[in-house]
Amino acid sequence: VFGNMGEDCATGVAFTRNPANGVNEFYGEFLLNAQGEDVVAGIRTPQDLTIAARQIHNSELPSLEEAMPAIYQELLDVRRRLEEHFKDMQDIEFTIQAGKLYMLQTRTGKRTTQAALKVAVDLANEGFISHSEAIMRLKPESLDQVLHPTLDPKAPKRIVAKGLPASPGAASGKVVFNASEAERLGLDGESVLLVRIETSPEDIGGMHAAKGILTSRGGMTSHAAVVARGMGRPCVSGAGALRVDYAAQVMYIGDIVVRAGDMLTIDGTAGEVILGEVPTVPPRMSGDFGTIMKWADALRRMQVRANAETAADARAARDFGAEGIGLVRTEHMFFEGDRIVAMREMILALDEAGRRTALDKLLVMQRSDMLELFAIM
Repeated sequence: VFGNMGEDCATGVAFTRNPANGVNEFYGEFLLNAQGEDVVAGIRTPQDLTIAARQIHNSELPSLEEAMPAIYQELLDVRRRLEEHFKDMQDIEFTIQAGKLYMLQTRTGKRTTQAALKVAVDLANEGFISHSEAIMRLKPESLDQVLHPTLDPKAPKRIVAKGLPASPGAASGKVVFNASEAERLGLDGESVLLVRIETSPEDIGGMHAAKGILTSRGGMTSHAAVVARGMGRPCVSGAGALRVDYAAQVMYIGDIVVRAGDMLTIDGTAGEVILGEVPTVPPRMSGDFGTIMKWADALRRMQVRANAETAADARAARDFGAEGIGLVRTEHMFFEGDRIVAMREMILALDEAGRRTALDKLLVMQRSDMLELFAIM
């Protein structure tokens, strides 16, 4: 079939629901008097399928709903029948030749995590699938994105480097190259991004103070990656394009120069380094995510407990539905400030008396922490 035989011909692609947010609306584009590859090649500006989409985009080109209303209604019927049959959002391609609609192909449509949640919940509420099937359609690793701040999908971004997605979430902040500076600025209420060639235990205070961590070396199991995941901080590690000069307090990314105090954004879910500040969307245990979690609670046979050793971790675990704590890594209680000093005193003590003195300091801290954990849980 041919979509380029005249003004009563067209070609287009469509999703039966919005693949960006999952809303139950017909979503897609078409071109009059064109073949399929013209839509994706970008040689002409495509037109919207619906009047509503055309108005949102402030387009002066007529929508398919306006240009070919009868064909549009036929396409709506096909959309309905495909979802009833496949019981999922579909990605479809079509051609119109001499005023007749031809369906070329359909397949399960790719979608964002937010869209996947909404589509699964809506299809279950509409009676197409069961609650258990809605849960099984979601990839557990993708839900991790919903538990952390994400970049606003509507915001422009200039990606300047890629690294490993070491710890999910997104963060923006002023670039700092040493942990003590990160702590100082953090106490002043500044949002900072700690940039290091690689991190070490001495950087723990700065990692706590930073909104995110970026390293030019290291892998998914590096110190920066493991500690950041434990803290819930976004982290991009092993960004090999970065050249960090501590002495000059500057970082080079090809021809781009980033100085201490400049704004930078990282996306730990995608492993992207982005110039400037990009707005983020905070995580919420509500809406479709909350619905899915309630359905999962009703079906599960296991209790869910958290790995938590600080008050902040314990509160976050409770907010996300954990019934208790399964693992407390007590060594993680002694990373901060004077605590790590006391821990080092214990390790490096020359005799039993010195070790006991240090342990007495640690005992007070640990008892206080444990009492707070019990109170929260």
